[in-house]
Amino acid sequence: MAGTRLIVLSGPNKGKVVPVNGALSIGRGADNALHLDDLQVSRSHAVIERQAKGYVLRDLGSGNGTYVGARRVLEYQLKHGDVVQIGQQELRFEQEGAAPQGYETGVRFQTEADSHYEAAKAATMYETFFASASAEKDETKLEALQQRLKAVYAANQIIASENDQAKLFERVLEEVFKLVPAHNGVILLKDKMTGELITEYVKSGTPSEEVSISSTIVRRAFEDGEAVMTVDAKDDSRFGQGASIIIQNIASAMCVPLQHHDETLGVIYVDTRGTTNAFVSSDLELLVAVAAPAAIAIKNAQYVAAIQRAYEDTLIVLANAIELRDHYTVGHTWRVTNFSMVIARELNWSEEKLKEVQMGGVLHDVGKIAVDDSILQKPGKLTDEEYAKMQVHPERGARLLQDVEFLQSLIPYCLYHHERFDGKGYPYGLKGDAIPLEGRLVAVADTFDALTSNRPYRKGLDPEVAIAEIEKGKGTQFDPDCADALIRAYRAGKIDQILQDYYKDEKSIACPFCSTHIRIPEGAAPGHEFGCQVCHRQIELDMQNDAWFGKLLPQSSNRLTPIEQPIARN
Repeated sequence: MAGTRLIVLSGPNKGKVVPVNGALSIGRGADNALHLDDLQVSRSHAVIERQAKGYVLRDLGSGNGTYVGARRVLEYQLKHGDVVQIGQQELRFEQEGAAPQGYETGVRFQTEADSHYEAAKAATMYETFFASASAEKDETKLEALQQRLKAVYAANQIIASENDQAKLFERVLEEVFKLVPAHNGVILLKDKMTGELITEYVKSGTPSEEVSISSTIVRRAFEDGEAVMTVDAKDDSRFGQGASIIIQNIASAMCVPLQHHDETLGVIYVDTRGTTNAFVSSDLELLVAVAAPAAIAIKNAQYVAAIQRAYEDTLIVLANAIELRDHYTVGHTWRVTNFSMVIARELNWSEEKLKEVQMGGVLHDVGKIAVDDSILQKPGKLTDEEYAKMQVHPERGARLLQDVEFLQSLIPYCLYHHERFDGKGYPYGLKGDAIPLEGRLVAVADTFDALTSNRPYRKGLDPEVAIAEIEKGKGTQFDPDCADALIRAYRAGKIDQILQDYYKDEKSIACPFCSTHIRIPEGAAPGHEFGCQVCHRQIELDMQNDAWFGKLLPQSSNRLTPIEQPIARN
């Protein structure tokens, strides 16, 4: 590990390594040492400063907050392995010479000598928990056992109903807190690449305090598959006189593995503060009873995420095929997708619908695959016969999608984006509200990009001129609401950076994939990696003959990522 650094774990700059020397400013402003193009990030969002006691992360009064793990912080002393979230970006803090933890997390691990505490194989305890009721003869005890079973069943039903992994973690700890008297809870999962445990979610009863957890308990639960409990941490010899235990006032703790078949996915850890003997054996049984189905739900959520990635990869392949064939409109697909997303946001479409808009924008021109190269690549004006052949692409695209169930919702974006509001469009000559709204939305985005983008046979219009054309076409060519949404977004500066030539007059390069000009980050040197703000492909900066250019990184390092609302320029 080279010195102290931040590693970007998510977002367009995923994989970027930023050295931390002295002070490191983070924000949306271009003058920050770490510049994050994300509207959820304030212009001067946070700073990491080296102080006598180590490196301190300090929030600079940001609007959306700075988080370590799942907890918002104002000032926080960073430790090796901490994961910081700012906007949509996760950043891991790494420090050379830090004591090896064994696991990377967003919480503090306390290492203690192995000693006495209650532990048992989680799988055995799970079986015993559900078998005990049938063997119990005492009616009072039987009723109590049945109540516990009902509570666990209800918790498991809630957990099993959630497929979104991020929300699932919250659901799991919510249900755990209903069943056992915990003050803090942490879910840690094994990283597939490193095998280390990573903090995925933290629930704290005292958000202002840092959560410290026992690495001894966690290691035993994770590596040995045991359910572990200590009832009086201060008096437990394995803690000794550990300062963090005294400061944090940890009195009782439990940790159980998340096991799916023969695989241990991670652990659930809970503890109490200031209350000794807070947990009893039955609490440990309850935690095990919730952890088993939680592991299944987590595994299912991971499968859903993998399927979603495969789905996105399929769309990327199709979109790339369009871009490669239609050489003269390279980048058009991605810019139309971004413009469509901005319009949909202005119309207050739901997050679920926005995901559909993103996919529909990517595939709106997929039917061009069926158009002859001689037409697609003709540098001049098309003849009437050629134009008629080009007009078949919406129907051809719809046919490509119609037999694939998970793509059928995208057909309106493809089939109707050349219809006109006055009924003079194609392929069906539909008018007004008879045109599905998805088609009306993409029609505005599609035309605006056609007006503002350069072609070999003509230069794109100034954006102000193009906006005037959109205004003039309201009610005739365009749906007035969709047109007004684009105009509002443009006036608010929300679409500037999507425009093909927006950064052309600055220190920039043209994206080797979509041709959009990308601003070169300040201080960037050859080998620096960053993402295109339009197509989201990852690019490596290079220089030859005193000229900057970008090299497209392999497809494995590129993925269709959620398109965030573009940034307004000052």
